[in-house]
Amino acid sequence: MMSVMFIAFLATLLLGIPVAFCLGITALVALLAGDVPLSLMAQRIFTGIDSFPLMAVPFFVLAGELMNRGGTTLRLIGFANVLVGRIRGGLAHTNIVASMFFGGISGSAVADASAIGTVMVPGMVRAGYDKGFSAAVTAASSTMGPIIPPSIFMVIMGVTTGLSIGALFAAGIIPGLLIGFSMMGLSYYLAIRRNYPRVEEPFTLSYFWVNFKAAGPALIAPLIILGGILGGIFTPTEAAAVAVLYAFFLGVAVYRELDWRSLKSVFIDSAVTTAVLLLIIGMANIFAWVLTAEQIPNRIAAGLLSLTTNPYLILLLINLFLIFIGMFLEGGAAIIILAPTLLSVAQGVGIHPLHFGFVMVFNIVVGLLTPPLGVCLFVVCGVTGLPLSTVTRSIMPFLALEIGVLLLVTYAPWIVLVIPRLLGYA
Repeated sequence: MMSVMFIAFLATLLLGIPVAFCLGITALVALLAGDVPLSLMAQRIFTGIDSFPLMAVPFFVLAGELMNRGGTTLRLIGFANVLVGRIRGGLAHTNIVASMFFGGISGSAVADASAIGTVMVPGMVRAGYDKGFSAAVTAASSTMGPIIPPSIFMVIMGVTTGLSIGALFAAGIIPGLLIGFSMMGLSYYLAIRRNYPRVEEPFTLSYFWVNFKAAGPALIAPLIILGGILGGIFTPTEAAAVAVLYAFFLGVAVYRELDWRSLKSVFIDSAVTTAVLLLIIGMANIFAWVLTAEQIPNRIAAGLLSLTTNPYLILLLINLFLIFIGMFLEGGAAIIILAPTLLSVAQGVGIHPLHFGFVMVFNIVVGLLTPPLGVCLFVVCGVTGLPLSTVTRSIMPFLALEIGVLLLVTYAPWIVLVIPRLLGYA
C-alpha cells in the first residue's frame, strides 16, 4: 500500500497537479485499494476543517488583504524607510523592516511577499539594485510573516497537536527578530560589496514625525493582536476577527483608501486564498488518516528511534527530514500529516513539546524558499518576471542564513522558550 501511495503522489506531483489534489487523489487511490467506503473521505475532509481555532485562518487572510488595499502597507514601508533607509543598502533594509511590521499583522509569508514585493521590488530596481537581489530580499524577508506572531502555520500546528497557539506565538518573537536583524546584516555586507545606494536625504525630526503619524495607527495593530492574545483578553480566533475590524477601520476611516467597490475584490481574493488553504488542510487530513491506518507514522517514529535516542541527533534528523519534505509538500499539509508523529518522537527523547512545535514551523517556513515548491519564490517570480532559476541562485545566501538561525534555535531552546516561560505558558 505504501508503494502504491508513493507512486500515486509522485505521479500527480510530476504532472503539475495542485498539491491539495495530489493529496486527495493519493488518499482516494489508497481507499479504493483498501476497499474502504468512500463516504469516509468526505467525513475526514470536513472533520479536518471543522475547528473553531482554524477560523483564525480566513480572518488573518482578510486582515492582510484589507491592510494591503487600504494603504497600510505603503505607510509601513514609508516609516521603515525613515528608520533604516540611510544605512548602506537602505531599500533592502526597508524591505526587511517593512516585512517585520507586516508579518505582525497578516501571519502569512505569501501575503507579505505579494504586498511588499509589489511596491519594493520596482523601487529597488529603479534605485540601482540588482533585480535578482531585490527579489531574493523580498522572498527571504517574507518568511518572517509565519515566524513573527501572529502566524497561520502556528494556528495549524496548535490545532493539529493541541499545543497552545498563544505559546507558539510567544515563542516566535525572539527568533523572528533574530532572523530580521541577521538578514539586515547580510544585506549590509552585500550592499557594501556591490556598492548599492542608500537614502541620501538627511534625517530630520519633522520628517520622522510625519511618517510616524502616518504609520502609527498601523503599528498599533500587532500590539492589539498580540497584547490581546498574550494578555488573555481574547483567543487567537477572536484576535483575528479584531484584526479584520481594525484593518477595515484603518482603510475606510483613517487612510480612506478603501471604498465599497474595492471591498468586493478584497473579499473575493480573500475567499479564494482561504478556500485554497482550507482545501489543502481538508485533503491533508484524509491523507493523514490513511497514513495512520497503514501505521506509516509508527514506522517513521520507530525508524528514527532505531537510529538514535540522542535528542540532539533526533533534532538534526528531524530538521533534515523536514527540509527535504518542504521541497515537495505545502507547509500546512506537512504539519497536519507529520506533526503528531514527530512530536511523539521528540517528547519520547525529552524534547520540550513547545520547542519542537516551533522548530517544525521554522522548518516549514524554510520550505517556502526551497525549489521546486518554494511558494514565496513563485510569488516574487510573478512580481519581477524573473525565471525561477535566477531567483533561486539569488536567494541562496539568505536561505543559508535562515538554516543557520534554524540550527541556532534548534540547539539553544531557551531562545524559543524564554518569553513563553515569562508569560506562564511553558
